[in-house]
Amino acid sequence: MGFRFLDGHSEGSIRLPTGHSALINPCQDSTGSAMEVIDGIARVFCPCEETEGMTIAFLQAGESLRTDRLCSDGVCVEAITPLLFRSLSNGQPGQGVDPVNEWTLQLLRIRHLGTAEQRLHALLGLLVNRMGKRCGDWCVLPFRLKHERIAELIGTTRVTATKLLSSLRVSEQLHTPTQTPGLWLAPELIAAAPLAA
Repeated sequence: MGFRFLDGHSEGSIRLPTGHSALINPCQDSTGSAMEVIDGIARVFCPCEETEGMTIAFLQAGESLRTDRLCSDGVCVEAITPLLFRSLSNGQPGQGVDPVNEWTLQLLRIRHLGTAEQRLHALLGLLVNRMGKRCGDWCVLPFRLKHERIAELIGTTRVTATKLLSSLRVSEQLHTPTQTPGLWLAPELIAAAPLAA
């Protein structure tokens, strides 16, 4: 995985290819600096050794991350799809609900469901409802996550995540076409997801 270091005051737009990450150091003043996603999908995760790369959010175009509210180690941004983002030094990030706080809350709620099947179902529902779209007979998520990442998000092992995903494929509720990078999910599966908004 490629890795870049960025401070809280980097100027201009930054491109990251899929699979590459950037460490964003926290802003050391109270100017309200932020980074905004211009295009693509980013995974935001904690770089601390103790948390082992714990995912705290996903961001898409138009969403921002406050750099003055990060832990002292900063935060990492991974390009799930080709990513373009920019610094908003001394600017006001978007108004309303902080997307990082909202994602963290939703991921925490998922981790408290009773079974791994429920947690996977809720995660797929959350991802499609926030970042996917309906295309004909399927709900399409425009990216795929590795089984290790899904396991981390639902609090299980990679082997368990693989078995659960295989079960969804066999029941024809999940399709992974080879010609596209996304996941196709049955609308019934998404509609019945636990914790659906």
